Amino acid sequence: MDTSSDNPKALDPRPSEDVKSTAEGHSDLISGPMPESLINLDADELARLQKKLVRKIDFAILPSIGILYILNYIDRQNLAAAKLQGITDDLNMTTQQFATAISILFVGYLPFQIPSNLLITKIPRPGLYICTAAVIWGGISAATAGVHTYGPWYVTAWYTKHELGKRFAGLHIAQQVGNAFGGLFAAGIFQLDGVHGVAGWRWLFIIEGSATVGLAIICAMIMPEYPHNSRMLSQNERDLAVWRIESEAGAAEGNENESVLKSFVKALTDPKLILLILCNMLSQAQGSIANYFPTIVASLNYSRTISLLLTAPPYVLAGIVYYGIMWYSDKRNTVYPVILVCISIAITMYIIPMATSSVGARYFSFLILPFASVGPQILLYKTINLHLARPVAKRAAASALVNAIGGTSNIWASYLYYAPPRFYAAFGTLMGCAILFAGVLTFYRWLVLRENMRLDWGEPENVAKVMRGGVTAEMVQLGWRYEMF
Repeated sequence: MDTSSDNPKALDPRPSEDVKSTAEGHSDLISGPMPESLINLDADELARLQKKLVRKIDFAILPSIGILYILNYIDRQNLAAAKLQGITDDLNMTTQQFATAISILFVGYLPFQIPSNLLITKIPRPGLYICTAAVIWGGISAATAGVHTYGPWYVTAWYTKHELGKRFAGLHIAQQVGNAFGGLFAAGIFQLDGVHGVAGWRWLFIIEGSATVGLAIICAMIMPEYPHNSRMLSQNERDLAVWRIESEAGAAEGNENESVLKSFVKALTDPKLILLILCNMLSQAQGSIANYFPTIVASLNYSRTISLLLTAPPYVLAGIVYYGIMWYSDKRNTVYPVILVCISIAITMYIIPMATSSVGARYFSFLILPFASVGPQILLYKTINLHLARPVAKRAAASALVNAIGGTSNIWASYLYYAPPRFYAAFGTLMGCAILFAGVLTFYRWLVLRENMRLDWGEPENVAKVMRGGVTAEMVQLGWRYEMF
């Protein structure tokens, strides 16, 4: 957060004390009117309280959301894995029909994301909502939207911008664990093929769907509410949790009363949102490789079981790289150059399987593609939740719109993965999407830097133009700027 040197002292009732966010090891100041319950704490006591608070939040939120993410992506891997076990033969499906089955998954749950995210802003217990959706998705894929889009949104209600990156990385590491172990679990479950006259791919859906329902019920008992009404926190901790978020965004969850409809309209009229939707469409198209990854790896001509096992290392590597990417992003407060590096790597990796039939070279590209293709999405989520932060309902609507419209790429991209082993249509299209993604993101960078210049000039008419994009008067007072670009 960019603030002038005298701003924290002007707002803090104790002007001689600056409180540092030592819990995360950085030196940014917490500013803004201090809650009365915290005024009598000295700087060391406040720092200790914040460290304790962040630790408590981590233990309460991240394991639960992480488990749901793992289950989410294991379930989404089932159809791709089932193809190797003969689901297309058992159901007499053509390649075209299987692609339609993949795309219908996204047709089913994408429309639910926008109303779901708008509804959640009015629900006092978001954790219960997420877990209810998880229980439902054990039988109905459409409810996946409750976790896939709201998980990152929920996390932003609790963490500051310097803490978000590594938490987002944690969620996406869980995603990769789901992808990696989805293949391993599938390989094991497929050994039940024929038991009680049930095909192996049917056992896959039965076992993993049942596990999702059971674990979601357990998570519902653990996940907290919002900072302002959390029952797991003491009064001091609640006040500090709210103050941390207020100090960065000019308002916190529970302190805004703008209608859902008005926030939705605000989101639709923000040009930044349109560009972020386009970025996510292009990024999601690249990420569609995960829907067909077992099929792509099977083009190396190994056995079904070996092919499933070979899908694990790329996702394990992706999880490690994700954490490194977000650690660097948090430390340097940047996303733009990191995304461009990922895009550049991805473009190179798309060329390799189209240019050679060497098994070693092709698997090397498959090893790199999951993190290079999907990595930018994590940074986009971080950008969305920080650049479209207020009002909170607008952030929810924006997050849902970016995912719902951007996710439509998974529908048409499902029809690209044919003609192995080169997959010219798929890799050629993804390469084109990567190049366009870099161009749109660069234009977005120009747009937000222009907004920052208007804020720097400080002229009322320029500030008013920026405020029409969602920046509040409190954010202007705090010296808020569009960062990371």
